[in-house]
Amino acid sequence: MNENFEQCLKCTVCTVYCPVVPVNTDFPGPKQAGPDGERYRLKAGLFYDDTLKYCLNCKRCEVACPSGILIGDIIQKAKMKYGPQKTKLRDAMLAETDFMGSVATVFAPIANPVLAARPVKAVMDSVLKIDHRRTFPKYSGQKFVTWFRKNMAAGQEKYPKKAVYFHGCYVNYNYPALGKDLVAVMNALGYGISLIDGEKCCGTALIANAMGKRALRQARHNVKAIESASDAGRLPVISTSSTCSFTIRDEYPHVLGVDNGKIRENVSLAVKFIYSLVENGEVKLVFKPGYRSKVAYHAPCHMEKLGWNIFSEELLKMIPGLDLTVLDSNCCGIAGTYGFKKENYEKSQAIGKPLFDQIGKVAPDFIACDCETCKWQLEMSTPYKVKNPVTILAEALDLDATAKANNHQ
Repeated sequence: MNENFEQCLKCTVCTVYCPVVPVNTDFPGPKQAGPDGERYRLKAGLFYDDTLKYCLNCKRCEVACPSGILIGDIIQKAKMKYGPQKTKLRDAMLAETDFMGSVATVFAPIANPVLAARPVKAVMDSVLKIDHRRTFPKYSGQKFVTWFRKNMAAGQEKYPKKAVYFHGCYVNYNYPALGKDLVAVMNALGYGISLIDGEKCCGTALIANAMGKRALRQARHNVKAIESASDAGRLPVISTSSTCSFTIRDEYPHVLGVDNGKIRENVSLAVKFIYSLVENGEVKLVFKPGYRSKVAYHAPCHMEKLGWNIFSEELLKMIPGLDLTVLDSNCCGIAGTYGFKKENYEKSQAIGKPLFDQIGKVAPDFIACDCETCKWQLEMSTPYKVKNPVTILAEALDLDATAKANNHQ
């Protein structure tokens, strides 16, 4: 980790790569908001500038920085330390994903049409400042953990190898099908899956909304829970969310100061883990004959920060009959809860426009992406469906033949 802002070369390459600067003149840019501003904030908190709230926390500035300065982390920590200490109701509702998800899944048949209704969206726009043009993700009527415990948990012990699954809020409350795909693929590869007892939201939305104390409590809880579930890091911990993986690995220690040393190197994205198994000759993949799809792959910003987009790309290239276009490196603009806020909506869409336009030119059958909020943005802003690479793999694989090839059936 390198937060030594004095190493800033003042080259402004971070500002060049910032997706907010071209669309929002109120945002001073990562150099001024990060290293430059920190010099003043350390002297007196009154130098805090509320325009830091326009930072997406996409980390593209950090990827570009030649000095390796964690510019985005500096900005997020400044927001939590010097920014407004009273959280808006809207921000709390958007950031408390476990609470909102637990309630919404119980009432999913009612919650989904209500959240999509124009009068309700108009009220949320006026009262809560959640933009009426934003489409909410639908909630599932059954949590992933409920399905897993009822249908799959008892059979996982028969597999010779084990992996722990950090499913995240999206899979648990919105889209259990992705978790089901992950279990099916891992079982075919000979891996039994276990869940993390008491898993909580990774906390990325809490960090983005400057809810530092709450984020810190959840991070500490998750690290202990992951340590227990993974036998102090001896078992691999995989996720289907690039943001969950990134938050647990990097933002816990860098932004929240939480020691994750026992588990950090064992926390991985499922595509990276599966690719490594194939590349090392530990497992074999058997694909269905005749599978055909034209796919455009979008690498989420946090995926690029991890440097792991190459694993999704290479895994997709292994699928016969899959015509893959890797899209240019662009931010989709939603940045989790950022794009839901009325004051950010138009900027969010402007940031994503180059990506939307390129997808339209490619005209794929569907888009591949490792991030759930990117999925929401792209499905709302383009006419194409978005699938996680794990789901694409589950659809393309002959799971029974794969299990036989790996001697696990």
